[in-house]
Amino acid sequence: MKKTYILLSACLLTLVSMAITAFKPAAEPIKLGFIPLTDCAPLVAAKELGLFQKYGVDVQLSKEASWANVRDKILNGELEGAHCLFSMPMSVYTGVGGKAGSEMKIAMVLNNNGQGITLSKDFCGLVGFKDLKHVNGAIGQLKQRKEVTFAMTFPGGTHDIWLRNWMAAAGVNQKSVGIITIPPPQMVANMRVDNMEGYCVGEPWNGVAATQNVGFTHIASQDIWKNHPEKALVVNKEFAGTRKEDLKKVMKAIIDACRWLDDMGNRKKAAAWLSKPYYVNAPVSVLEARLLGSNDLGCDLGVQKYTSDKMMFYNNGIVNTPLKAHAAWFLAQYVRFGLVKSAPDYKEIPEKLILDDLFAEVAKDMNVPVQADMKPFKTALDIEFNPANPAAYLAGTKH
Repeated sequence: MKKTYILLSACLLTLVSMAITAFKPAAEPIKLGFIPLTDCAPLVAAKELGLFQKYGVDVQLSKEASWANVRDKILNGELEGAHCLFSMPMSVYTGVGGKAGSEMKIAMVLNNNGQGITLSKDFCGLVGFKDLKHVNGAIGQLKQRKEVTFAMTFPGGTHDIWLRNWMAAAGVNQKSVGIITIPPPQMVANMRVDNMEGYCVGEPWNGVAATQNVGFTHIASQDIWKNHPEKALVVNKEFAGTRKEDLKKVMKAIIDACRWLDDMGNRKKAAAWLSKPYYVNAPVSVLEARLLGSNDLGCDLGVQKYTSDKMMFYNNGIVNTPLKAHAAWFLAQYVRFGLVKSAPDYKEIPEKLILDDLFAEVAKDMNVPVQADMKPFKTALDIEFNPANPAAYLAGTKH
C-alpha cells in the first residue's frame, strides 16, 4: 500500500510539473492608439494580418478623438504607444504642444508623404494646384469680406509645420490670418460650415473634401518635402524602459506590415480595412485612390498622379529609420515661426527622445537598412538645413 501511495504521489508530482512547464502566462496587453487617418495603416495591417500575434504580443488598438488625447494618454500610461505625428514629442518637450519637459519616445517612422493642404471653394479660380504665387493675393481678396482662418491638427505637429512652410513660401504673413487646431476627422465638417478657408491634414480628409465639393487639394505634403517623415510609432517612456523586448516585437510586426503595404497589390485590401467604422470610417474609393497615388484634386483641377512620392510605408527601408536630423529640423521650425522664445538644444533633445539604438537592434534582426543620420538636406520650398548648424539655416529662411 505504501509503495502504491509513493508511486501515485510521484505520478501526481510529475503531472503537476508538466502542467507548470506547459503553462505560459498570457502576454500583458499593449494598447496602441491611432487617429482616423490613412497612415494608421501599419497598425491596422499588423492587427488584421495577425502580425502582432505572430511575434507574441497582445496588441489592442484604440481609436482616439484627437492628437491631444493621444498625447495625454501616452504620457499618463493609458496608452503604451500610438500612431503619432513625428514632431509631436519635440513639440510637447519644448512646451509648444504640451507641458515642457514631458518625454514621449520615437521608436520608428511609420510613413512618408501623403498629407495635403485643402483650400475652400472660395479659392476656386483664384489659385490652382501648387500655384503659390497667387496665394497671398487671393487671401488678400478674401480678407476684404471676411476673416481668413486656416486649420491644422496639433501645435508644432507635422501639419502645423507644413502649413507654415507653405505660407512662408507663398509670402503670407502668418500673423495676418488665423491658425486654429481641429482634429483630423472634423476638418471637412468644419470647412463645410465656413469655420476656416483652408486646412492641412492627412488623408483621406483632403480627398473627402474634394469628393464632397467642399474644397480642393491645393498642394500635397510631398510637394513641400518629398519623402518627409510623417507619422511615427511614439511610446510611453516607462514602457520603452521596462518592456523593451515587447516593444521590439511590436516594431517587428509593424515593419512586416509596412513591407506588406508597399506591395501595391495589397493596397486595395488595406483601403477596405481602413474604411471600416472602427478604423477611419471614410469612403473606400477615396482611401484606395490616394493610397495608389491618384489624387482627384477637385475644383475642376483634374487628377494628379503620384508615383515614387505617393504615401510610402517601407520604400526599401528608407522610411522607417527615425533620424535626429529630422527632429532638429522641426525644432528649428519652432524657432523660425516664433513658437518658442529661445533656441532649444538641437543635440540633446533628439538624443533624449529618439530611440535610434533600439531601432538599430530591430533593423538588424529584420534586415532593414538603417539610414545615415545628421546629413544636410533640402526641402522643395526651403533652403538647405544642416543639422550641425541650425543657426545658419535660420539666418537664411523666410519667416
